Amino acid sequence: MCGIVGIVGTTPVNQSIYDALTVLQHRGQDAAGIVTIESNRFRLRKANGLVRDVFEAKHMQRLQGNVGIGHVRYPTAGSSSASEAQPFYVNSPFGITLAHNGNLTNAAEIREKLFEKDRRHVNTTSDSEVLLNVLAHEIDTVKGNVTSEDVFRAVTNVHRTIKGAYAVAAMIIGHGMVAFRDPHGIRPLCLGKKESDGKTEYMVASESVALDAVGFDFVRDVAPGEGIYVTFEGQLFTRQCADNPQVNPCIFEYVYFARPDSFIDKISVYSARVEMGKKLGEKIQREWSDLEFDVVIPIPETSCDIALQIAQIMDKPYRQGFVKNRYVGRTFIMPGQVQRRKSVRRKLNAIRSEFKGKNVLLVDDSIVRGTTSEQIIEMAREAGAKNVYMVSAAPEIRFPNVYGIDMPSANELIAHGRDAEEIAKLIGADALIFQTLEDLVSAVGLGNVDIKQFETSVFNGEYVTGDIDQRYLDFLDSLRNDDTKLQKDIQADLASLELYNEGA
Repeated sequence: MCGIVGIVGTTPVNQSIYDALTVLQHRGQDAAGIVTIESNRFRLRKANGLVRDVFEAKHMQRLQGNVGIGHVRYPTAGSSSASEAQPFYVNSPFGITLAHNGNLTNAAEIREKLFEKDRRHVNTTSDSEVLLNVLAHEIDTVKGNVTSEDVFRAVTNVHRTIKGAYAVAAMIIGHGMVAFRDPHGIRPLCLGKKESDGKTEYMVASESVALDAVGFDFVRDVAPGEGIYVTFEGQLFTRQCADNPQVNPCIFEYVYFARPDSFIDKISVYSARVEMGKKLGEKIQREWSDLEFDVVIPIPETSCDIALQIAQIMDKPYRQGFVKNRYVGRTFIMPGQVQRRKSVRRKLNAIRSEFKGKNVLLVDDSIVRGTTSEQIIEMAREAGAKNVYMVSAAPEIRFPNVYGIDMPSANELIAHGRDAEEIAKLIGADALIFQTLEDLVSAVGLGNVDIKQFETSVFNGEYVTGDIDQRYLDFLDSLRNDDTKLQKDIQADLASLELYNEGA
């Protein structure tokens, strides 16, 4: 999962893009980048790290220009080196730069075609660079100045060429900003605007909260398959560019990724989580009435609103039993299982008085690998809890995600091939309760009854793009294995270097 921002303004946009990226930091902590255009030249800064660490005052001063795009990266399968940071750019035609959130499911096939047929070299393992070159190839057929018709024809052909999940912000030097969303609308993208000295400025972003942060008014969500083109003079053009668009947003955005103060496809993320809590509370009353617990404690922070609703329905005290260290990254999006495991106790600390001698109901948004859940339950017991029960606002995650979430291998998922009792034993819980998929869809869908189907493949193995088979899943698994080997080699090299330095 990544976060993207694009702004066509009337004054320098570097600070606005920076501020927008900081409120989208939850979508990716591995790398950040901003590119602006000034005097028909790209001004680019990108590197590994958080937004606040990547951009120093000297970098911001160089990022001149009234138009720009930004990106925060979340690595999935493949490399997480600085060379993979976005935005990417190509010099021809015109000069195009692009930032992308999602994952292309036919990137390997397209990469080969780009080289053999179109003579385009893709320098990284990133599917975002593949997408950029596909867009550049389509724009390359334009004779003279780029018009909105040229842009929408290009976006239409991009949709017909690539598959998977993608929300995109791009800029063409001398012309304008292009944004579009995959025909299923799996990854989110919204449009905003504001008036400045009688002129209209436009902005696109992964979540509406980014618009709020920099004073833009939310206009609407970009429709699945829709193309947005804003000239650098501030003219807005929109068109549906997909042959058969459908609204199938990723339900995991509402469960975990998005901020609660965002709206995605007309659904309040906060309200969706409140409804998840209501559904869970009702399920516990209905199916677990014999479960005796003294207190409801959320695992911060996504599950706090969910836990509060459960506590109210069950008429039990709601307590904050864990203190979160806000200066440690989210364990789920850290590359490498070793880093995730080591970081949990640095990330959370138990308030012993809330656990000692009590039967505790812990509430989490989801259970993916089980590593974090196991350690949190250990922490609760060490703090003196008598019995530790766990509730998950999401159903069992049994299948790999192929649309940009770091779950490529089924073998890494604790629920794959196991039932709730087996999972409970593995993580050390005295009881484990999962939300049903039906209740989850109902809770989220309440905010927009026009959405007939969400992307729920991690729960039921049904991939909305219709192009996923076991061969592709095995391919993703091989990428993960290669990346794991590379990480181990790097760690071994660092260990050897440390021993060498100690002996020197």
